Order: sequence, then structure tokens, then C-alpha cells
Amino acid sequence: MLFHNFPRSVKRLTWLLSTILLVAPGVGCQKEAATPAASAVEPTAEPQASRLLSSTLIGEYNQQALASHVSTVPLAAVLVRYPIKVYKLTYATKNTDGQTITASGALLVPQVPAGQRLPLLSYQHGTISPSAENRAPSYYSSSSEVYSAVSVLASTGYIVSAPDYIGYGAAKNHPHPYEHAESLASASLDMLRAAREFCQQQQLGLSGKNFLLGYSEGGYATMALHRLIEKAATNEFTVTASAPGAGAYHKSAFANYILTSTQPLSFLSSYVWVLDTYNHVYGLNRPTSFYFNEPYASQLQANPFSDVPTQAAQLFTSGLRTGVTSGSDSALIKTFLANDIYDWKPTAPVALFHGTADDYVPFFNSQDAYNAMRARGATQVELHPIQGGNHFTSAANYTLEAFAFISQYNQ
Repeated sequence: MLFHNFPRSVKRLTWLLSTILLVAPGVGCQKEAATPAASAVEPTAEPQASRLLSSTLIGEYNQQALASHVSTVPLAAVLVRYPIKVYKLTYATKNTDGQTITASGALLVPQVPAGQRLPLLSYQHGTISPSAENRAPSYYSSSSEVYSAVSVLASTGYIVSAPDYIGYGAAKNHPHPYEHAESLASASLDMLRAAREFCQQQQLGLSGKNFLLGYSEGGYATMALHRLIEKAATNEFTVTASAPGAGAYHKSAFANYILTSTQPLSFLSSYVWVLDTYNHVYGLNRPTSFYFNEPYASQLQANPFSDVPTQAAQLFTSGLRTGVTSGSDSALIKTFLANDIYDWKPTAPVALFHGTADDYVPFFNSQDAYNAMRARGATQVELHPIQGGNHFTSAANYTLEAFAFISQYNQ
């Protein structure tokens, strides 16, 4: 649906959001810690139970204060409609080893007239490096995505659930399972459950409409969450529409792309994180020297986030590259297949946004997802190429168009 078909107020708001969204760079590219999962893993969800552990009011912001969050952008005071309250929620979720842990997230609640029922929106954030942990939503810091653009979104009348993910906030003592579909989805779903419990406790009316947004790692998490809800939690939530952006949905193809590449790849430090996650989550427990040539193996052993070269052949061992590209390393390939989330049939409307010149997360990830979903008979899947956009320049267009896309389902 074309953007010019939306009301002027929506156009102006989405323009504002597109200019202020903070999207962290990342690779958009990661069961039990013994053996790798099979290639066709069906997502599962825990039976419905209480998830909410605590709620803390961390801020109240009137329209003037919200406008100051985006003070460099004209018209903010006009576009911000309602005051909001921001809460930090803690909730129970499962770690990658199946153990119950405490996680956290931010819940942004617009202060609307009594009796007004509001939609619930789950917002999955982009990559956050461990050194920038305070950018996680529950800190509500000025450098976080939820402080600026997402707060404006909430002020228009969405209750926004923004999970920190495992590895941040209350769960910061656990490693973040980077690009691990199952835990990103379950942590986000459990945050949604906690958010709904909070709304029930506070007697906040929900409209029953549920929207999903996220870009980069957040796009991947959004796709994983949508799949989990539709396959395992339909008795709890119905997805109204989702709009994932620039996610690495086709992990197995992405691995081959990286390991056969002869061109410089600026995101290889992020892919090191992916491999480290899969190595531990799936119990491969291989030494760094299996994956990386020296001196990088030793450097990464000491500091997993140290600098690496941009040439795949320089960084990755020939054994790794041959094992994956030839198909002989079945154990590692199974971890990639277990995190492929491009090939399933969504029921709710989905809009896939991606820059055609994205050199962090190649466009084929969204193209493959669109093709696979349509081949399975999904009729409400749209592909929105952002012509000439890379991973960073496309973020503004994504925000603009994704908000316009979900707005048509919130009438």
C-alpha cells in the first residue's frame, strides 16, 4: 500500500520517526546445550503461566517532555499526542539451557482517556554491544531507541513492550545469545505476557490488536517472535500485522555467502559473535582455533569483541570454510538450519523491508523469505525493497514505511 494513501497526521508522524530512530549496527546478522537441533525445528512455547515478577515506574513524561526527547526535529510537540508512563518490568523466561531466569524490558503506556482500549506493540531492538549495555530498553537512557522514536510511537496510542533480551538489563550476567532465534522469540513473547499481566493488574484496556516491529537483529527477532506466536501461542495472542526490517532470516545461505566471499566484509566482528553463540548454545564447544586463523584465534579467545580483518579467507580457517561450503560439517550446518526462519507460512500480514544495497545483511534474506512464504501459500506477505539503501541509510525509510504499514490495521 502506498504511503500517500495514509492520512496527513500519519505521514507527518512517520516522517518524524524516520528521522530519529536509533538503529544499532549488527549482522542481523544466532535448546539444549548438548547436541545441535535438527534442521526443521518447530518452535514451542511454555504453557500459559504468570511471567510478571515486578514493575517499577521509572518515568512520567508529558507532551512537552517527550518533545524535548526529539527537540532537534520540527513538529515534535504537535505529533506527540498523549503523555506516557515508562515502567521497567522484570519477568521470568527460559535461558538457552532451559533454566528459568529473570529478564527485563520497558513498557511504555500512553495516558489516554478512561475506557479507551489500546493496541499492544512489541518492539525488538537492534544489536547492542556489551560495552553499550545501558542502551537496553529498560534503562530508558537518552541513547536508546525507546527514549526517542519509540516514545513518540507510544504517545500516539500504542502500549509498547520493549524486551531487553537475555544478556541485558536484569539478565546482563548471562551471555546474550546473539541471533539465536528460539531465545530471542521466547524472551520477547514472555515480555509480551508480562506486559499483558501488568495491563490486567492496572486495569488498562487492550484492544486485542498486536503489532510487531524491529530492525536488524530486531528484524530477525521480530520474525522469530511472529513465527513462535502463530505456531505455539495462538491461544494467547493473535498477530495483527508485523513489519520486520533487514534481518538475516536465511542463516544457512548467509553462512555460505560469508565463507565464500572474496570482497571485504565490514561486519565480520558481528559474525564472530554469531559463531560464538552457536558454538556454546548447541554444545559444539570447539576451540577458537577451529574457527579462526592466528593471530585472531588467540585475540578472540582473550576478547571475543576484538578487531578482526574484513577478508573472510584471512579470518576464517580453511577447515571451517570447506566444512560448511562442502556440507561435510553437518554439526555446524545444523545450527545454521535451526536458525533459518525464512521458510514458513504466516497467517497475519507481513511486510518485509530491506535495502537493496545492504552490505551488512544482504537483501537476499528478505527476498528468500518472501519467495518461500508465497510458495507456501501466504497471501498477505509483501516485499518492500528500499532501492539503493544500505543497512544504515535504509533505517529511516524502514521506520517511515513500517509504521505506515501497521497503521492501516489499527483503524
